[in-house]
Amino acid sequence: MTSTRRARSSDGTEIAIFTSGAQRGPIVVAVHGYPDNHTVWDNLALELGERCQVVRYDVRGAGESDKPVGRAAYRLTLLVDDLRAVLDAVAPQRPVHLLGHDWGSVQLWAAVADERLTGRIASFTSISGPSLDQAGPWLRGARRYPRAALRQLAHSYYTLLFQLPKLPEAAVRKGLFERAVGPRNRDDQLNGLNLYRANMLRKLRSPRPAQVGIPVQVLAPDRDPYVTADIAFGAPEPYVPNLRTRLLDGGHWVIRDQPDVVAGCVQEFIDEVAGAPESRAASS
Repeated sequence: MTSTRRARSSDGTEIAIFTSGAQRGPIVVAVHGYPDNHTVWDNLALELGERCQVVRYDVRGAGESDKPVGRAAYRLTLLVDDLRAVLDAVAPQRPVHLLGHDWGSVQLWAAVADERLTGRIASFTSISGPSLDQAGPWLRGARRYPRAALRQLAHSYYTLLFQLPKLPEAAVRKGLFERAVGPRNRDDQLNGLNLYRANMLRKLRSPRPAQVGIPVQVLAPDRDPYVTADIAFGAPEPYVPNLRTRLLDGGHWVIRDQPDVVAGCVQEFIDEVAGAPESRAASS
């Protein structure tokens, strides 16, 4: 059974929250990417729900959450405030395990580096969404790994196209994106363009990478057409002392296509972070 509630963020934007699973288990907060909404986690929430309390929410501009107007309303600082509002609503006194995919992961990288959330996050699993602050220095170091950098730039061409005025909106309205990503809500697609426009170029030009003190797991699908394993694994390495990486057999939407595999990785990581007896036995 799924319960619903809403939380008000710092600028008044209301965020729709959906909670299911084991109420006394570890709390997993899952944040979706573009152009999805919280329903992309449905099957994975069922897999994790036997042992975890799973919290999903629609990011601003998507699903049942409010849809503020203008790109400034989609800056990472406000997305982190949205997460803080969600945590205040669902886990005011318990640290949570974060799980992010695509732009959900991008914004969670900003959250785990934010001092205001110190002590509120137990672990973070990132899938197909590198930190923009970490990606900038990684791309600047391209002379050390030119092929890997060129490969990632070739995968990221669409992020530059999204900066153009009107053209991406026209492509959405004609259904062109759906040929690549499948059927999606048109409003979610249009509003989500602001994520790229408000953050990509500004962050890549002036990155501010920070040390991340919590355990982080990076899962990289080996057939992801948007994010290569090179940047997924390499960008956080200098900034995350407690980093675990795993290459998965799958594509960008591995969370939807193989929820059992992803859930297994997440549950194992949570057990390791918590020092669960079964995890110690499995590793011996």
